[in-house]
Amino acid sequence: MKTAIPLLGLLLLVFAAFVSSIRETAPVKVTGGQISGTLNPDGDVQIFKGIPFAAPPVGELRWKAPQPVKPWLGVRKCDQFGASPVQGTPNPFGPWSAEYLIPKAPISEDCLYLNVWSGARSATEKRPVLVWIYGGGFSSGGSAVPIYDGEAMAKKGIVLVSINYRVGPFGFFAHPELTKEAGESKPGASTPGASTLGRNASGNYGLMDQIAALQWVKQNIAAFGGDPGNVTIAGQSAGSMSVNCLVASPVAKNLFNKAIAESGASFARPYASLQQAEEAGLKTMQALGAASLAELRTKPADEILQKAQGIRGPIIDGYVLPQSVAQLFAAGKANPITLLTGWNEDEGMAFGPKKKADEYRRQLEQQYGDQAQTLLKFYPGTTDAEAAESQVKLSRDLIFGAQNYTWANLQARQGRPVYVYRFTRKLPATGEYAHYGAFHTGEVAYAFDNLRFIDRQLRPLEPTDDKLARIISTYWANFIKTGDPNGPGLPSWPAYTTQRRQIAVLGDAVKAQPLPDAASLDFLFGLMSRP
Repeated sequence: MKTAIPLLGLLLLVFAAFVSSIRETAPVKVTGGQISGTLNPDGDVQIFKGIPFAAPPVGELRWKAPQPVKPWLGVRKCDQFGASPVQGTPNPFGPWSAEYLIPKAPISEDCLYLNVWSGARSATEKRPVLVWIYGGGFSSGGSAVPIYDGEAMAKKGIVLVSINYRVGPFGFFAHPELTKEAGESKPGASTPGASTLGRNASGNYGLMDQIAALQWVKQNIAAFGGDPGNVTIAGQSAGSMSVNCLVASPVAKNLFNKAIAESGASFARPYASLQQAEEAGLKTMQALGAASLAELRTKPADEILQKAQGIRGPIIDGYVLPQSVAQLFAAGKANPITLLTGWNEDEGMAFGPKKKADEYRRQLEQQYGDQAQTLLKFYPGTTDAEAAESQVKLSRDLIFGAQNYTWANLQARQGRPVYVYRFTRKLPATGEYAHYGAFHTGEVAYAFDNLRFIDRQLRPLEPTDDKLARIISTYWANFIKTGDPNGPGLPSWPAYTTQRRQIAVLGDAVKAQPLPDAASLDFLFGLMSRP
């Protein structure tokens, strides 16, 4: 009996090792070497996490365009997410509970990794590809957020890639010395991809990371059964603004053919110029007490994060963005794509306590002068309650609605297909989460069919939510495959035109209807575009 017990233990260890071994995928050759991943519990999706697509942007590579990945020997295990980019501690706030945030660790400057989910059985399948770009105000976020998991989308026939990019002062810091350094660098003509990025400019490292990841996809995704000629880029919030920038950028040409933009664009939100960003960089260097760029590159990441909090977001650098997004689109220079875009019903971000009716009306009059009375017809403030509601709606439309609406109109006028949605489902919730409704980011778990990651104690979801997730994720999958969200068994979603302005309402019921607030969005965009 004494002999049998250790023998049983040994057999269990051998069995566990065997089970572990069969969950590992066969090696896949990518830029840099061979990698292995894991299989999902059902055995029908291969998962690769933490694949390096560029060299770690640390030390001398801090504030440089992404450089070619460093080769490795043997088979690299890609079974864990890479580190999220440097940012503040991810604590729940507002409507965003833990499943909407990155893990608390690891967080590092060494963050240029991506992840792949694929159900393909061979490299010859050529499945459509989705590349997901996270939001976070260009100062936070990462691909390891639970609701971004790609398994459910892979089961729908999509090869899903989620990518990391640098944020905050590590992703968007400009400085005259950095611009000069980039102009003096001479990338080798024989080295394609990331090494050719960043010439004569500084500040858009986060966008260059995204482009480097897309170049990696173009060069490597066929090994996972993906089609490099059928790539959709998608993002939400700052990720959607990134998608907008990539569509506008000449550097991203021929890297994708479709785009999904959820709550974010930059048509009436001009970015800083290179000169303005360089001036901010000079002030930041002074605040950090550094006498040179070399010294600045030795500063601890935490110190830079603390003292350069105002540095974030894209700039008009003359390279990735030669002009503003609006100018590039107006001149017909944007990359041709098919577009799916929209925004959420309750995603207004009116920070701080709501203003009383008198104060609200007075502020609009001071800010918009003779246009205030017309604005008040669309966003009235007769009573305190009405003013409070209008402040949230006005915030929603200023930050999101008018931006994505304008993009849809530009797309339609150019004769390119576009589909527009409004997500209206007020997520069931308890306690402090109960009043957020169809909040900013609320649609993402539905689009990925990832309601299984939602904390059901905080949000007691209903059968309506499961049905809605199936519909929305199928719309998204169909669009990624063909450029048209429609398919068997789904409510009809007509293409958007400037004449009919039909959109899909994604809520308790899913239906097509005319955009209800086109007049207010038209007026609002006119105000925002005034010199």
